[in-house]
Parts: sequence; structure tokens; C-alpha cells
Amino acid sequence: MKENKPLYPYSWSEAKRSGQMDQWWESYHENIACARAFEQKISDGYQDNRLSGTCAKEVIEAYGYDRVNWVLANTVQENIHDGRYSAENKAWARRFSVPKETLVRNGEFAVHSHPELVDLVVRQVREEWQKLGLFEYSHCYDENMDYTNKVVAIRPEALKDEYKNPKSQLFYAKFGNGCRAESLGRKIFGQHLDNGEEGCYLRSEILGVVKLELLPDWAKEKLSEWTSAKEQAEASEDLGMGEQT
Repeated sequence: MKENKPLYPYSWSEAKRSGQMDQWWESYHENIACARAFEQKISDGYQDNRLSGTCAKEVIEAYGYDRVNWVLANTVQENIHDGRYSAENKAWARRFSVPKETLVRNGEFAVHSHPELVDLVVRQVREEWQKLGLFEYSHCYDENMDYTNKVVAIRPEALKDEYKNPKSQLFYAKFGNGCRAESLGRKIFGQHLDNGEEGCYLRSEILGVVKLELLPDWAKEKLSEWTSAKEQAEASEDLGMGEQT
């Protein structure tokens, strides 16, 4: 799978404060290129009053889900009062916090094809996203829970496209100040449930603790194995300390 350039989701003001102006500009120009790519695909794919069903897939392949979602959400937000966009697509677009810039115009990376065709493309992209079968907020308990020793779901936007699948989302949080909602620290350390690799995420990159009844069987088995191994290790440690005394 193609390695796409990362999306920079923060405002120019935030980029300036963080010394990340280069990343902002690179992402901004990539957003514009993505919008123009959509316009070209729509122009090429509209034949006999029908839009090609591969339009969304081709742009997703070229620019990745995160940027495609961002550009289309911005497009709908820029035209939020246009009745040619469906209520469902408008509700979807409002979920994205696209900064309203003062340095540049957000309209620069909006898709300027006919609104009814863009609306169809948004629907195509949403359908492709649904096919991924990802964990969402509705699959998790209250996000203010303590994440320590819990299976949490990583936000899709924190994962590269090749890892945007429900299996790769599952993460066993072990420790870190970010496990507690009220803590000033944000980092959470643990292991990916699918391959056991250690990792670290910010609390803002986590959806929440996955509801136990929604965990797949393989995840429950892996969790049981890890929990049993942890209990055995703790028991051995306690036994060793007892023998020393």
C-alpha cells in the first residue's frame, strides 16, 4: 500500500506556536492536490448521467482515508447551507474539526465540482469507510474511565491506512499517566492485542475501553492468556519474597 503524506489537522496558529509551519504547509498543499484530484476523477468518471463507482477508491488510494475525509468534510462545511448536499453527509462532515483559517481560504481545498456529484462521492467514501468495520465511540464505555489493564480502541486517524482495521485498533493499556482522565500526563503504554508489540499512545488517540461483549473471541482469549500469565508472575514474585523472609 502506498505511503501517504501525513495529514496535519491543526490550525496555522497552532502550527506556528509549535514550530510546525513546514508540516502545515506541506499538508495544506496536499489537501489542495487531493481536492483537484477529486475534481478530475469526477470529470473523467461522469458518463451518461452516471458517476463511476471507483471514483472514491482511486482518490483514497492516492491520498489516504484521513486526507480524503478531511477534504470532503471541509467541502461540505464550506457549503453547509447548500440543499444539494444530503442531511446525512452534512451530519458526517460536522464530526470533523477543520480549522477555519485566516492565512488562507478553506475554499482552496474544497472540491468545486457540481454539488450533487460531490454529494455522491461523499457517500461513496463513507461506504468505503464502513467496509473497514472499525470500532467507534458506540462500541466503548464512557471515555472518562481509567484505562489501566483495559482493552481500548485506538482512534482510526492515529493509525496508518494499512492498520485501519478492527484487529489493529485493539490495545491493552498497562500503565501511564494518560490512563487516568484527570491526570495531567497524556501517555499510555501497553501492547497491541493482535501481535503483542509494545506501543505508546496519547489519551486523545484513544476512543475508550471496548465493551467486553463486543470483543471478538480471539481478543478475549489473548486477554485471558495475558491476565493468567500476569497473575502467575505476581504469585511467583510473592512466593519468592516469602521464602526470603
